[in-house]
Amino acid sequence: MARVLSGIQPSGSLHIGNYFGMMKQMIKLQNSSELFCFIVNYHAMTSLHDGDELKKNTIEAAIDFLALGLDPDKSIFWIQSDVPEVTELSWILSCHTSLGLLERSHSYKDKIARGLIPNTGLFIYPVLMAADILLYDANIVPVGKDQKQHIEITRDIAGSFNNTYGDIFVMPEGEISEETAVIPGIDGQKMSKSYGNTINIFDDEKTLKKKVMKIVTDSTPIEDPKDPDKCNLFSIYKFFAADSMLSDMKERYLKGGTGYGQVKNELLDLLIEYFKPYRENRKQFENDHGEVRAILKKGADKARSVASITLKRVKEAVGINY
Repeated sequence: MARVLSGIQPSGSLHIGNYFGMMKQMIKLQNSSELFCFIVNYHAMTSLHDGDELKKNTIEAAIDFLALGLDPDKSIFWIQSDVPEVTELSWILSCHTSLGLLERSHSYKDKIARGLIPNTGLFIYPVLMAADILLYDANIVPVGKDQKQHIEITRDIAGSFNNTYGDIFVMPEGEISEETAVIPGIDGQKMSKSYGNTINIFDDEKTLKKKVMKIVTDSTPIEDPKDPDKCNLFSIYKFFAADSMLSDMKERYLKGGTGYGQVKNELLDLLIEYFKPYRENRKQFENDHGEVRAILKKGADKARSVASITLKRVKEAVGINY
């Protein structure tokens, strides 16, 4: 059985891009794989410097995952910082990672170009991500297109380390779902908290309506045909509509006579209905943070039992254990 690993940042409220890009897939994989899934709060620290907010976001992200169907009895689910072995491995890997490899990171360059103040954590982010993956002997790491290079960097680091010390690390494979690789935001760019263009999974109905109505469209008149393949609104709609509804909407687009406002109202109804049962689940966990923390503690203990074996192997190889 393949060991699948993925994590999500608690840098803000989780949105439908997170859900369709990662969370839904992880929840599905728990039934067919050995799933390792975690909240990467160390990674969030590269851009989030408010301790209270990070604490809140971390527990909220865990609650969201559990509400959406992640089963801690079918997976290993934990908080990154609860497994200290990851930072120890990150340091060891950083001593075997060239500056040139990190300087070629597209993600780092993109974030700096968007005005994010550079810090060392942001620069060595790929090393910590490599530690996250290699520590648990993961075979498969589902990622979005924007994270593909980080998997390549992980493989470069692992390959270099293995060439020096022998077969210490499992070589992970990145897995990208083309269907859900990029989820558009309300402005047409990739949905991202840093762009401020998200539709959050558990927004209240008033907030949902406000965001849906802000989805950017062109100025094509109601009566004219519209191209669904070039419409940001349609691109979001297709994630929630059944096949028959999607075919009907595409036909209405091409025929003309349907306004974007009408489509937005239909999308809003679909959004509310889609996440309705998960909202009910969430209330249970919201009212019992003790249960959530117990689940995370149990998951961290399981994760550490795997991590400690890998780290022991690494430390023996580099000469730290003596």
